[in-house]
Order: sequence, then C-alpha cells, then structure tokens
Amino acid sequence: MRRNPIIRSVGARRQTKRARKQLAALGLAAVCLLSSCAPKFNEGEEVVQNKGNKEQEAVIPKYNISDSYYRVVLPFKPSGARGHVVNDVNTRLDVDEFETGLMRLASERFSPDDYLFQEGQYLDSETIDKWLARKKTDRQLKAEKMKPEDNIGLNPAINDTGTNEQKNTQSPIYLASILEHDYLVKAGNDKVKLGGVAIGLALNSVHYYSTEQGYPREVKIKDDVIEREGKRIAAEVLKRLRKIKGLGSVPITIALYKQAPRSSVTPGHFFAVTYVDEGSSTIDDWEAVHEEYYLFPSDEAEENHRDDWLKFNNFKSDVEDFFPNYTGIVGRGLYVNDQLQKLTINITMPFYGKAEVIGFTQYVTGLVMEKFPDYITVNVYISSAGQPESLIVRQAKADEPFVHIYQ
Repeated sequence: MRRNPIIRSVGARRQTKRARKQLAALGLAAVCLLSSCAPKFNEGEEVVQNKGNKEQEAVIPKYNISDSYYRVVLPFKPSGARGHVVNDVNTRLDVDEFETGLMRLASERFSPDDYLFQEGQYLDSETIDKWLARKKTDRQLKAEKMKPEDNIGLNPAINDTGTNEQKNTQSPIYLASILEHDYLVKAGNDKVKLGGVAIGLALNSVHYYSTEQGYPREVKIKDDVIEREGKRIAAEVLKRLRKIKGLGSVPITIALYKQAPRSSVTPGHFFAVTYVDEGSSTIDDWEAVHEEYYLFPSDEAEENHRDDWLKFNNFKSDVEDFFPNYTGIVGRGLYVNDQLQKLTINITMPFYGKAEVIGFTQYVTGLVMEKFPDYITVNVYISSAGQPESLIVRQAKADEPFVHIYQ
C-alpha cells in the first residue's frame, strides 16, 4: 500500500538526508559490469562485394555486439536516400522504431546468423521523393509541364476544385516514408552478394494540412483505410522494385508501419508484413503483426495490461521511497502478441555528486532484477538536468545486468 502523501511531505526533508547518507555509503562500492560485454575488436574478414558489374573490397567485422544484431559490411555505404526517414516521419520515436522494427521483421526471413546488413543502395532520394508525391490530375500535369511517365506519385491526387479542407479530407496523404534495407550473403570465394531486400512503408494515422488562411488542421485516418491503402501501395512498390536492375529475382520483405500522431509520447508500430519469394512480382498473402507500445503509467496500460502496470507502479513507488525528491519516472513497453517483450524506463533525478549517482544506480539495478520477470528486456536510462548519468540493461534471460556510469 502506498504511503499517505501528507505524511510523506512532512518527513521528506529527514528522509532525503537519510537517503543521501545511504547513497554516499553505496557509492564507495564498485559498480558491477559484465566483463563479457567488453568488445574485442579483431581484424575483419576481407571479401569482395559485387554490385552490378563492379567488384569492391569490403570487410566483415568479426565481432558482433549481440546475436540479435546484424553485422554491417565495411566500409559503411550510406543509402542514397540517407536522412529521408528523419524528414518524413513525425517523431524521433517513430524514426527509431521504423528502422529497428523493420530489422526485427526482416530477421524472420534473413537471419542475422547468415546475412549481413547494408543500408539501401537501390532507392535514391530522388526516386523516393517521386514515389511519395501525390498523383497528378491531367490538368495538374499540363499546368506543371510534367511528362506522363513522371506521374508516379503513390499518394492520391488532390482535386482541382474545392477548399483546402474539402480537398484534404477527401484525399489525405497516406504514405509518409519509404525505407530500404539490403541483406547480403556470402557467395563463396571470399565474395558477398545481395541476398534479399526489406522495404518499410510508413503510413499516416493523421494527415496534417493548413487552411487557405494558414490555420493548421488534421484528418484522422481509420485503421481499415490505413491497411487498405498500405496494401495497395505495397503491391505497386513491389512491381516497381522488380524493374530495378539487381532486384529482379531477390526475395523481398515488405512491412507496413502505422506511425503515431505528432503529439504521441510512444511510437507507432508495424501491423502487417509479407515475404515475397525470389522472382515473384505479386503479393499472395499478408501476415498480421501484433505489436504495440504502451506508456507507463497510463490509463490505457492499466486497462489493457494491469499486471504489468502494477509491477511498474511498485517499481516507481520504491524509487520514490528511496529518493523522495524525484523529478519523473516514465516507461514505454513494447508488446508483441500481447506479451510484454521490452520495457524502456527513463528516470530524471536531481543529483549533487557522483556518489549519489553510483548509489542510486545500484539501488535501481536491484529493483530491476527483483520487480520485473526475467523474460522481459529492461533498459533504464538515468539522467539529471538533461545529461545522462547512468545506464542499466537487463537482457531477457540474462543472469546479470549491464551497468554503466557515465564519466
């Protein structure tokens, strides 16, 4: 049971003093780090990469920081559309989830044990810009002096007549961004080749526009419309990919992502994926992706995942009891198939010395190990005044956490 807030306020100063003494004592102990997490970078394996008719030397790093991550072919080759997702997607949270989530889904077809990662090399910025554009009406084509073959926008055309509200309500922009990931495989004789491609299509849940007077407006897009338009766009994207040199026969994964509104404190999520066999230009079926993020604490988390909500609140209460002048504790939980897979917790505290940081980090590490089941990956970011202080990572099924104190 939580303590009475009035009693807590009366004893706050005394409790704070006692807490600082505890923190100072704890700070004398060394923070436990997993020695096995320290990277040992060896020389990489030199290979020859084929791209078109060109052969280039590349290096495969021997060290991999995690079995769930892909090794990246070096030297790193940035995508021709680098930075596009950052500009097109609503929030930084969506940017991160769009990219890491696509890797997660691609790993079902392209295992990190067998494939190497490379940023997309086939869709450049100009091509993506044209695909993200609206389709043009005949009148618009003529007015802009465009060739019909350049009219390849994947978003619906906007009417020539009517107010901005009427036009945007009837024809919202569905497709917000396109992301390409390439996956390479060893081809023998110290060579690697393209083994598959993953394409992410970020779709709007809200379409933003302005009135003729410049006032911001928005149109919410229903889930069934997002799914319908996403699958329509994916079919057309697949046909276009097959016409690009080098992509005519490789396996292609296409995943549909529903991005969150601009005001959201949690990212959106992938909701459908299709795995297209090599050489195929049609999508036979889609698999539903049951992923969603919840904010802790929140009414939605309490209503839909009460057990996890209680665990988080108990964790939060224990932190408050130990360090009463806290600023904030917020969590984001990733649910896959309705089960909590990863919990990211951000704690902001006013610290007055490194000993406090060390002691508090040790205390929170113990809470993480005690309060949350071992099948959940828990990441805790502790900061003060906008700067990071420490990091706690407890991987699922891990016996010990990784802890780092920033210097």
